Amino acid sequence: MRPDGQRQTVFSSFKNAARGLSAAFKEERNLPFDCLFALVPVVLGFIFRISLPEWLAIIVCIGLVVGMELMNTALESIVDLASPDMHHLAGRAKDCAAAACLVSSISALIVGIVIFAPRILQVLFSSMF
Repeated sequence: MRPDGQRQTVFSSFKNAARGLSAAFKEERNLPFDCLFALVPVVLGFIFRISLPEWLAIIVCIGLVVGMELMNTALESIVDLASPDMHHLAGRAKDCAAAACLVSSISALIVGIVIFAPRILQVLFSSMF
């Protein structure tokens, strides 16, 4: 909702979201790396011609990791605004948000290993013998 109490248009909502995504890409160190790492399973998916359910798992994982990074960024901004001075609760909030990013990244890595490790091992071992 806008400050004057009026609802935003759908176009305005998308414009605001795009502005937030753009700001996060420019200002956050990890988000560009997350997107770069997301290319690895996408490329491997095309190389190994993974199934539709595997594609869906990869897409959900990428969305989860990027979404968590954006939520972490939002939470850090709110905490910095509300508590510009050092406070143990502000630190805990930031640490927990960072941990959520880490957990989602580890989960995505595990999904990638489950999907791609057998295929990669098969290629490696078939070329050895």
